[in-house]
Amino acid sequence: MQDPQALYSARRMTPADAVALIKDGDAVVVPTGVGEAPTLLHALSERRHHLHDVSVSQILPLRKYAYIDASTRARVRHDAYFFGGATRPGGHEGWVDFVPAYFSELPMLIERGLTPADVVVSMASPMDEHGYFSLSLAPDYTMAAVAKARVVLLEVNPHVPFANGNCHVHISQVSAVVESEEELFEVGLPAIGPVQEAIGQYVADLIDDGSTLQIGYGGIPDAVVQQLKHKHDLGIHTEMIGDGILSLVEAGAVTNRRKTFMPGKMVATFALGSRRLYRFLHRNPMLEMHPVDFTNDPWIAARNDRLCAINATLQIDLLGQCGSESLGHLPYSGTGGQVDFVRAANRSRDGKAFIVLPSTAKGDSISRIVPTLSPGTHVTTSKNDINYVVTEFGVAQLRGKTAKQRAEALIAIAHPDFRGELREAARHLKLG
Repeated sequence: MQDPQALYSARRMTPADAVALIKDGDAVVVPTGVGEAPTLLHALSERRHHLHDVSVSQILPLRKYAYIDASTRARVRHDAYFFGGATRPGGHEGWVDFVPAYFSELPMLIERGLTPADVVVSMASPMDEHGYFSLSLAPDYTMAAVAKARVVLLEVNPHVPFANGNCHVHISQVSAVVESEEELFEVGLPAIGPVQEAIGQYVADLIDDGSTLQIGYGGIPDAVVQQLKHKHDLGIHTEMIGDGILSLVEAGAVTNRRKTFMPGKMVATFALGSRRLYRFLHRNPMLEMHPVDFTNDPWIAARNDRLCAINATLQIDLLGQCGSESLGHLPYSGTGGQVDFVRAANRSRDGKAFIVLPSTAKGDSISRIVPTLSPGTHVTTSKNDINYVVTEFGVAQLRGKTAKQRAEALIAIAHPDFRGELREAARHLKLG
């Protein structure tokens, strides 16, 4: 094999030269969140007027790049796997399209050519002595795209950790290397108020020592985390690792000793947090970063006994259908991994799947528990998958219950101001 350092030197180039490898009609795949490569994506933005029919697909873009622009959509467009703040306005206006998919199945869609992947643009750690880079921040669907793509562009940054797991790419697979030293994007913990604290306490009370956790992003999941620091021998098998999970490790609550699948190891597919978190990932034998078809596959994740999945929703109806990704017909986020882990926890021995939400929105003016979902709402977790639903007013356990029992349980944890009208609606729907 050719000397890795010689290959590296031959493939090191300017950002402009690297993105010149992107051709008309190419589908560009970018990793989740912090895995996005800002230097390369800014260079792509600058070149967009010379391209035609190029798509960029990603979960949760963190920066508003210039190519995310309605006026140049015919040249470079964003096709979302999951909306974030940078792309949501375009989704609402209709010039950012999206791909409905379970997070766990994105690698399969790429491998089978159902979702195109001609070019990969990713952040990467510095190359090791064997010629390998670590795509530690988000191997997610990116590893599948690397295997499929014609062109692989890496932005190599010394702040990117070299993590363990199935997240390594060899220099021989890389078309171009661009070097940068920009600090990594940091995301702080969400604000936690009394509603989030109350919900967090209900959930924490139902999590036993020795459980394995999947924790989504948001104020309520992080409120749960803050009330788990007194627990013992927790494990982690999740899609996202953030500072909340890191705080459990530092408190001694997470040891991974009692995990029944990959004992001793934390498993995740993308990182989103602080510099301290990113340093924690670096060559840490306690942690492995893997593609999402491993971390989120319900049949794999369910090999963890006592798997507890904690995810949020926007709205839930009296049958237990969750609208977690849209506001009516308007896309807000995406399917992500919620259903993957709800199903995994349901299959896990003694597992528990929690869907959490405040009982109201808009200053207590509307109920998030509703008779039927708002017209056009994208159903995320189905009535057949739902188990525990938690608001600040309590816990409704729905799995195995009849439709009328579900309605009664959900009304009991709705805001008191809305329980009367929900009971009346339930009677109208023959659920009361």
